[in-house]
Amino acid sequence: AVPELKKVANVKGEQVFQIASENMNNDYWLKLAKRVNELLAQSDVDGIVITHGTDTIEETAYFLNLVVKSRKPVVIVGAMRPSTAISADGPINLYNAVTLAGSQDAVGKGVLVVLNDQINGARDVTKTNTANTDTFRNWEFGFMGYMQDNAPHFYRVSTRKHTADTEFDVSKLDALPQVDIVYGYASMNRVAVDAFVAAGAKAIVHAGVGDGSLARPAVEPALIEARKKGVIIVRSSRVGNGIIARNGEAKDDEMDYVVSDTLNPQKARILVMLALTKTSDTKEIQRMFYTY
Repeated sequence: AVPELKKVANVKGEQVFQIASENMNNDYWLKLAKRVNELLAQSDVDGIVITHGTDTIEETAYFLNLVVKSRKPVVIVGAMRPSTAISADGPINLYNAVTLAGSQDAVGKGVLVVLNDQINGARDVTKTNTANTDTFRNWEFGFMGYMQDNAPHFYRVSTRKHTADTEFDVSKLDALPQVDIVYGYASMNRVAVDAFVAAGAKAIVHAGVGDGSLARPAVEPALIEARKKGVIIVRSSRVGNGIIARNGEAKDDEMDYVVSDTLNPQKARILVMLALTKTSDTKEIQRMFYTY
């Protein structure tokens, strides 16, 4: 319980579902997004706070960042320590999240993640440590801002389109396309690619080594075959930082591949999944990766 919340906002609670965040899936995302959009359409709702397990916060945040149809603040919050810990971080994180969601300064900035007094944008934040409270970071571009003296202080915003400015609409969707991730490693083989194609994958994100490099001759032939079968291939990187250069480590134009720009594999999966609800044209999908 955080009794101080009543001093900063008129808070109403609702449990859309309760799961461990490692069990998050597309169906839960659709249910959550639809409910968030319903609530944000109400004139008496100024913002939304979503409590979430930290394992998949970054993925839920980015999904909502692409499908929420409002400029009102949506803040996702979690805790790294249990409530029984000597210095539990849950109460202050929740207090900050409610304060942030009620602030005019947070309007139009997309879905935000707040923990450890730090405000991060959904597109670029990632979990970087299994246990530390200082785990949610954006190594390349830095925090969007801080919570200080019971108020948000912003220093930068994302230039990528989000929320009300995206082309994605999940209001009438009951399911999302199957998109899988294949992880790159030394001595890699094609087994995972072939298995995902056989299982009905509509797209495969290849989390390659370095600049999204493809193992030759072990894996690239499998990806070429998959593309010929209509499977969208997205080159990303297991590194987690940096731009995947188009036509750099692969002949992307010739092979009809898509590159993930700076999105990590798990977020690239989300974007291509939503892209496939609109088109299967790789040029259009590539445009989306440079837009969102």
